[in-house]
Parts: sequence; C-alpha cells; structure tokens
Amino acid sequence: QVAESGGGLVQPGDSLRLSCEASGRTLISIGAMGWFRQAPGKEREFVAAITWRTGYTNYADSVKGRFTVSKDNAKNTMYLQMNSLLPEDTAVYYCGTTDELYIGRLSSKYYSWGQGTQVTVSS
Repeated sequence: QVAESGGGLVQPGDSLRLSCEASGRTLISIGAMGWFRQAPGKEREFVAAITWRTGYTNYADSVKGRFTVSKDNAKNTMYLQMNSLLPEDTAVYYCGTTDELYIGRLSSKYYSWGQGTQVTVSS
C-alpha cells in the first residue's frame, strides 16, 4: 500500500511538500513511483515520477522548474516538493507504484494508489 500526506490550503506562490510512504507487499518490487493529480471534472494527469533505485526522474511540462520529486529509500518514502504554486495546481494528488522501470505518463502502468491528498491554491 501507499499513503499520501502533506496537502493543504495555500496561497499562490507558496510551497508545499507532499509525501508518499510505501508499505507491505508494495515494497518488494518497486521499480518506480509516480505522482498524479486530478482536478474536479478532469482526468487524472501525470505530474512526476522517479525510479526507485537510481533516482531517474520525469516531469510534466506544466510543473518543470517548480516541482521536484525525490525519494528516501530508508524511509520507503517519495516526496514532491512544490514551489511557486499556482491556482491551476489545485487538485487531489495521488501516488502510485509500478514494478517496471517506468516513469512515464500512463496512469495504467501504476498501481497501489493511495487515497490522495488535497492541494488547494487560492488567495
């Protein structure tokens, strides 16, 4: 399983750090982990992903330069540092894992989704 945390209500330009902790059988074969988000009335979209052993990363164009994905293998946790937040970043953020070395945009490649954490950017 995975569990997301760290969401909240912030103002435009603020920062937040999300966490995604993996546990149980998920830990046995993680190849990569990814962050996705879903705004009301929209489809789930890719945000960022990272390979679990080597730390290779991939980002959606909309977050490049503002968001940073990282991991702490000792804590079985992936992070998403979000800076310069915009109102359009408002969404429920989910993390998922895959046993493949895949850091692409297809949500169908990931599994073990958590319950999500709400990020709201508003003045």
